[in-house]
Amino acid sequence: MPETEPWEYTLYIPNDVRAVTVSRRTLRLILTLHGLINLVDTAELLAAELVSNAVRHTKGPAALRVCWSAGVLRIGAWDADPEPPEPSRPLDQPAGLGEDGRGLALVRACADLWGWQPLSRHGNRGKYVWCELAT
Repeated sequence: MPETEPWEYTLYIPNDVRAVTVSRRTLRLILTLHGLINLVDTAELLAAELVSNAVRHTKGPAALRVCWSAGVLRIGAWDADPEPPEPSRPLDQPAGLGEDGRGLALVRACADLWGWQPLSRHGNRGKYVWCELAT
């Protein structure tokens, strides 16, 4: 049974492609422990896309943030690049040589809501890309 009290976790990650796997596994553990197993598969896909973008398209550290409040799970990735996320390619467009450019299209298709915001904290600039899943 999902908890009714709000909670939040933040996982700080280095600029390393292995961080995507660590983030997915950590998210699965968090959601399982909080009784949200029904959201795990979709949440893992969304977190992997957000963290992958943060790690692949920036040079600095990143963070995965997972929040639960009022029946809504918010998953977000912070990175040190203040530029907006690149527009995504439609999911039905041919992939060409790779799968690049589909991450935000997947987020749009699977999440109930998504967005991004620039961040500036303690002299550091960056952005926060987030999505929400309702139970």
